[in-house]
Amino acid sequence: MQLKHLKTLLTPQEGSAKVTCMAWAPNNGKLAVCTVDRVVLLYDEQGERRDKFSTKPIDSKYGKQSYVVNDMAFSPDSTRIAIGQSDNIIYVYRIGEEWGDKKTICNKFIQTSAVTCLMWPAEHSIVYGLVDGKVRLANVVTNKSSTIYVTESCVVSLASNVSGKGILCGHANGNVVRYFFDDEGSGESQGKLLTHVCPPYALAWGANSIVVGGCDKKVVAYSREGHILQTFDYSRDRTERDFTVAASSPSGQSVVLGSYDRLRVFNWAPRRGVWDEARPKEITNLYTITSLAWKKDGSRLCAGTLCGGVELFDCCLRRTIYKNKFEVTYVGLSQVIVRNLSTEARVVLKSYYGYEIEEVKILGKDRYLVAHTSDTLLLGDMLTNKLSEVPWPGGGGNEKFFFENESVCMIFNAGELSLVEYSDNQVLGSVRTEFMNPHLISVRVNERKQKGVDVNKKLAYLVDLKTIAVVDLVAGSTLGTISHDSKVDWLELNETGCKLLFRDKKLRLHLYDIESGVKTTLLSFSSYVQWVPGSDVVVAQNRGNLCIWYSIDSPESITMFPIKGDIKDLERAEGKTDVIVTEGVNTVTYTLDESLIEFGTAVNDGDYGAVTAFLETLEMSPETEAMWKTLRNLALEARQVHIAERCFAALGDVSTLRYLHQTNQIAEKVSQEMGGDGMAFYQVQNAIDEAIEMYQELHMWDKCIAVAEAKGHPELETLRGNYYQWLTDTGQHEKAGEVKENEGDFQSAINLYLKAGLPAKAARLAMSKSSIVNNSDTVSRITVNLVKAEYYEQAGDLYEKTRNHQRALECFRKGDAFSKAVELARHAFPAEVVKLEEAWGDYLIQQKQMDAAITHFIEAGCTRKAVEAAIAARQWKKAVHILELNDDPSAAVYCLKIAQHYASMQELEVAEQLFVRAGHIKDAIDMYTAAGCWEEAHKLALKCMSKEEVNDLYVRRAHEMERDGKLKEAERLFSTVSQMDLAITMYKKKQMFDDVVRLVAKHHPDLLTETHLHLAKELEGESKFSEAEHYLMEAKDWKAAVNMYRLHDMWEDAYRIAKSHGGANAQKQVAYVWARSLGGEAAVKLLTKFGLLEYGIESASNNFLFDFAFELARLSNKEKIPEIHLKHAMYLEDEGKFAEAELEFIKAGKPKEAVHMYAHNKDWAAAQRVAESHDPESIPEVLVGHAKFCFEQKDYQKAEALLLRAERSDLAVKYYKDADMWSDAIRICKEYLPNKLSLLQEEYEKEATKKGMRGVQGLLEQAREWEQSGEYSRAVECYLKVKDDPNVALMEKCWIKAAELSIKFLGEERAVKVVQVVGPRLAQLRKYNTAAEQYLHVGLIKDAIDVLMEGEEWNKAKRVAKELEPRYESYVDQKYKEHLKNQGKVDSLVGVDVMAALDMYAERGQWDKCLETASKQNFKILHKYVALYATHLIKEGDAPKALQLYVQHGAPPNPQNFNIYKRLFLDMIHLPETPESYRTWADLRNVLLQLCENLSKSAGENSAAHEDFEQMLLISHYYAARAATTGIEELTSISAKLCVSLLRHTDLVPADRAFYEAGLACRAAGWENMAFIFLNHFLDVCDAIAEGTLDSLDHTDFSDTDIPFEVPLPTKPCVADPQREEIRNWVLTVAVYGRLEQVLPRDERNSYEASLVDANSGLRSLACVLTGYPVLRNKIDFSSPAKAANKEDWNKFLMATKTSHSPECQDVLKFISQWCGGLPASGFSFH
Repeated sequence: MQLKHLKTLLTPQEGSAKVTCMAWAPNNGKLAVCTVDRVVLLYDEQGERRDKFSTKPIDSKYGKQSYVVNDMAFSPDSTRIAIGQSDNIIYVYRIGEEWGDKKTICNKFIQTSAVTCLMWPAEHSIVYGLVDGKVRLANVVTNKSSTIYVTESCVVSLASNVSGKGILCGHANGNVVRYFFDDEGSGESQGKLLTHVCPPYALAWGANSIVVGGCDKKVVAYSREGHILQTFDYSRDRTERDFTVAASSPSGQSVVLGSYDRLRVFNWAPRRGVWDEARPKEITNLYTITSLAWKKDGSRLCAGTLCGGVELFDCCLRRTIYKNKFEVTYVGLSQVIVRNLSTEARVVLKSYYGYEIEEVKILGKDRYLVAHTSDTLLLGDMLTNKLSEVPWPGGGGNEKFFFENESVCMIFNAGELSLVEYSDNQVLGSVRTEFMNPHLISVRVNERKQKGVDVNKKLAYLVDLKTIAVVDLVAGSTLGTISHDSKVDWLELNETGCKLLFRDKKLRLHLYDIESGVKTTLLSFSSYVQWVPGSDVVVAQNRGNLCIWYSIDSPESITMFPIKGDIKDLERAEGKTDVIVTEGVNTVTYTLDESLIEFGTAVNDGDYGAVTAFLETLEMSPETEAMWKTLRNLALEARQVHIAERCFAALGDVSTLRYLHQTNQIAEKVSQEMGGDGMAFYQVQNAIDEAIEMYQELHMWDKCIAVAEAKGHPELETLRGNYYQWLTDTGQHEKAGEVKENEGDFQSAINLYLKAGLPAKAARLAMSKSSIVNNSDTVSRITVNLVKAEYYEQAGDLYEKTRNHQRALECFRKGDAFSKAVELARHAFPAEVVKLEEAWGDYLIQQKQMDAAITHFIEAGCTRKAVEAAIAARQWKKAVHILELNDDPSAAVYCLKIAQHYASMQELEVAEQLFVRAGHIKDAIDMYTAAGCWEEAHKLALKCMSKEEVNDLYVRRAHEMERDGKLKEAERLFSTVSQMDLAITMYKKKQMFDDVVRLVAKHHPDLLTETHLHLAKELEGESKFSEAEHYLMEAKDWKAAVNMYRLHDMWEDAYRIAKSHGGANAQKQVAYVWARSLGGEAAVKLLTKFGLLEYGIESASNNFLFDFAFELARLSNKEKIPEIHLKHAMYLEDEGKFAEAELEFIKAGKPKEAVHMYAHNKDWAAAQRVAESHDPESIPEVLVGHAKFCFEQKDYQKAEALLLRAERSDLAVKYYKDADMWSDAIRICKEYLPNKLSLLQEEYEKEATKKGMRGVQGLLEQAREWEQSGEYSRAVECYLKVKDDPNVALMEKCWIKAAELSIKFLGEERAVKVVQVVGPRLAQLRKYNTAAEQYLHVGLIKDAIDVLMEGEEWNKAKRVAKELEPRYESYVDQKYKEHLKNQGKVDSLVGVDVMAALDMYAERGQWDKCLETASKQNFKILHKYVALYATHLIKEGDAPKALQLYVQHGAPPNPQNFNIYKRLFLDMIHLPETPESYRTWADLRNVLLQLCENLSKSAGENSAAHEDFEQMLLISHYYAARAATTGIEELTSISAKLCVSLLRHTDLVPADRAFYEAGLACRAAGWENMAFIFLNHFLDVCDAIAEGTLDSLDHTDFSDTDIPFEVPLPTKPCVADPQREEIRNWVLTVAVYGRLEQVLPRDERNSYEASLVDANSGLRSLACVLTGYPVLRNKIDFSSPAKAANKEDWNKFLMATKTSHSPECQDVLKFISQWCGGLPASGFSFH
């Protein structure tokens, strides 16, 4: 994503005027900006300010300045703004939907501390953070707040995830806490997520990561569980400052962080799973970014600054224009904005899974959006703004989309139809079908409400050409399958999805009731059919009739109108339904009966009373009668008997009407008596006899007998006899047979069935009863009757039952019951099976059941018939499969037919194979050619034809196509046989020059330019100049285009070409030539129009068209005439027409030019004539030129005369000089220019010297001559010119002579200058003494001294300085020292300057010599160099050697040495333990003791430094004592106590080392409690070192001790990893298995035994001088104050020292004696 600056919304001020917060409305229509003066400005989405309002304090008495607005947020509906203020309150303002609406406070939430940040993620909930660390939630409905969680650290930032269902809270201590309202099934944790190294002021929650920035100049990306993913470190960038604010794009794919003058942009790369940094947006003088707000559609970003500026940026990856109608802006990888350029309507298309959106297409009459991602498909309706994202694995790309249905998008892909409902993110349903014509698919999605049905989504589609399936998309079940006997060509469900209309190829219209499964034929020859929108009314056309079914439940009720044309369309709008019919050239409208249409709507609503009232207004007609019947059925179902009664009355069903009327009367009576609905109390009266009688009267014997049976009537058998008698009397033999069958008299029943002519029924009964089957007579009678009635199949069944297989098979054959015949033949007559299968197939063919016949022909082995059947059934694949299994040559004829089908279906490869098998290769070639597959056709042709024949075929075919105008196809053919020249010729003949150029560029690129030019020439010949121009431009020959237009007097076009392609000069030239062609006034006007008048005049002059130039000048610019005369004169001069040129020069006012012309041509007489007549000032110039010419001709006398006449004697001298005639030059100079004579002589001398006429000897002779003639200055110059000669003595002599002459004759100033020249020359010859003498002769004493020093004549220099200028003595001494230094003669320097010598020793690193020399000086000097050497050693990392310096030379209390002592101590602390450690610690201890004693004697006593060194002395003593006791078993406890005492000094001793050593020592001494605590703390310190902070270190174990808590964090661990792991294992083992108490041991003070400070009273005890433990009782006092020892430890130490004879322990006692003023009287003495 890139940021592009659009505009400045708010101009920044000169000083600080912080924009505290900003917010975009969720509907993208408003931007709110809060300024430093607490006013909220409202902008529209174009950045224009439209409104504003002021905020208010919590209490007006505090005033406007009492608070600042820290944050604000829009409500989800964009009509309210929440304002969080520093005066402990949140106000919610209602700002309305329109600009200028009144602003009112609708909620306020008072808090206990200042609000720092807030957001409004959900409709009624505001989340905000407070200074006191609380994060709370305010409910704007209840006006109450609740706390989400509490911390002790200020909330500095809030961020939400992409969906707004989760929040992140950043706290000042670096903690970031996550909270979810709904985790959306992610399973991510809540609570503290991570701890950042600094306060997370810049916090953003992207789609896949959390980005944090702060004051450490680093941007860190964390995973969803708080682990670091990436770090962008800008701490080394000096231009970078703190990151102050961050914002995430609405899609979460991009994050922007603001700092100083810069916005840093990070984009999520989903494929690599990392953040990529884009180029930062840097704006000078923007200053610190204080606020960011990202528009909800992702297209804009606003940045507010410290100076009050608000900048608007455009955010997009790329932007394209689609079809010149839509602007498509990719604001992120997963978010696209589509804007209609004409209506400005916008749709935001977004992948909610964060996938990258590929190309966006706008289809379906520019209404519907389609876009793919890697795993999903995005669809949208731009009109309703309904968007969907459904899973679509594989990314797609080959789908076909159909948008005929406004609710559902139909997608067809690889034989599968998928339905997606707009605004639903799941595929509605998928089915397999090969038929994608929208007329063969019908989808209904909740289009019309049904009573009791909430969700109604149904689909009807073709399974095959004759089978329709209806699917419930909600339940995913099939509601019905309709098999039809003809191909279906149209189908459509009604709006409720209950009924299906479909039409077949024979134009028969059918209705299918989905609930009942009943199919009804409505109409034949139906050319048009359609459901009326919003109803169940059907309109159709049958030849010349308009057919309408107002009640489709009664298909027989049809209304018909004759029409003369064809129905074109059906329109329903504004309570009117029109059928539009085209009758020839006219359009006629037929209006339907809207009341009848509305009937269906009322019925669906269940308002039967309204339906009754509506029907009563209509006259009785077939349509009305059908509607009364529909209402009747519905009313009875709904038990609305009154309405049913009215329906039966309308229909004339009097008996039912009477019955219902009586029933209603009874119900009303009961209702009056009982209350409520009378129908609820309906009872059947027990009048059985009356009922039986009634049924008998009505001849309803079934019901009569049923009632008698139910009630056990005594006359039941009589009734049955009467019933049977009545049936036989009335000839109802079938019914009589059923009665006998029910009674079990099967033989009588069969006789009756046969008598009734129902042999099939008799056969059914006989076959079900084995007793009858065994009766051959009965069976014979039945079969005879069956055969007679042609019920062959039933006869066959009966024969088979009686095991008469032969007769059964014959009957099955006659009855075409081949299934049963084959089954019978398989076990009775196996040889007949094949014949039966073939006969079965023939029968199916007769029945047009081609599909079914195929299998039977295959079973019968009749391959040809099988193939014919497959072809007839259009089962092409089966036909191919059958042929593949059969090698019969005669099958070729079928191959041809099938091949022709596959060719028509564009399945070319299969077709090719079949054509080849059929021997029709040419047909295959023609097929490929017709399909444009020239390469395949060519390959096939080469297999069976020679190359020449193929070429001839293709060229001939191409020429045929050329004649037919199929040029592209012809080109493909030419290309296939590599005859592109013929294609080029073809296009050329057809004057399709673009195609000519295309082919030449592709196949003859070297001829392309030539082709362009040739085509241009042809087009020019045909006067097609614009086309010719195009090709000339393509050839990059604009000059030819200009020339073409010029030749045809098309000057405007020529000028246009020159202007656009030739540049300014060409443009001017064409305009000039155009003007020239016009001439006169027209030319002037034209050139004036183009502003080229002066250019035209100048061009005419430059092109020698002077008449045209004069004409232009005379008509427009007379000032130019002289200039033209001048150019004309110059032209004539070049042409050699001097006389004419002279006249033109004079007309131009330039006679001097005429003079120059004649002079140039050596016509001096003419030149002089013109000069004398017109330009007298030029006469001298003519004379000079003439003279120069004479000199060149060696006519010196005439030349001299001319120059003298011209008064140019100086030129005469010059010319003589140039001619090397020095004598004549000097002669003229003496006579006419005496003042320049000397210069001329000098020049002559120089020239002579240069040419080597005299050399050094000549110079000497000349010098002597000048000297003799008194020209001392010239003589000196000559002497000084002598140099660079091998004769050194001669040069020295000449220079001394020059100096002597200058001193003697030329005055002091000149003498000094000469000596200053001579001196360096002599010094260069190493004649230092001579040079010094010359300097002294003129008083240049310093120069004399310098030259003597240069010659290292130091004594002479000193003597000169002493005798002549004493102030230079120090100067000489200083130079002498520098000389010695430079020469490295330090030993000599010592005698001259000791300090300089010492510095030099130090610089050279000769420290021993330096210190030896310094020791001979005073103490101060010695210690200066000791300090320098010690510093050098410390830097080199050799602290022990540095320590030895102070051991050797003492430790003076100089403050400038304090840092050295401290650094020395710290370096020693960090050294590893060695066997020599005691000596090292003892030396350090002794040096520090000496230092402390020296400080005590100086002014530094009791200073801070003194205390520091006393502490260092104590630590050094403890380390030395510990080193002394190590290895002595009796002193293990003493050693452990020393280690424990060192913990008191972890502000200097590395904490990890101190606790490590203390823990090991305690463990060695058996003090496991302390060992466990110390080593456990050691591990904590190591972890803190790894984390880089001690913030998380637990110090509770040492809370009542004097072990310090605030200690410096070591830069690296002092203990190696293996030892650390060993300690970790020990601690874990003890923690798991040990029974140790993690408590430090206490003494009688109830304080830690090693602590000097009493935890209860705060009193501090003395530390034992031996162990450092507190001295409480049994102490031993020393002479020095505040020095004591624990008696037990002291005596133990003395005894161990005595028994072990340890020199180290003896040295410890010696030190204690020195430190404490002697040992106690009871002590021991060791030697």
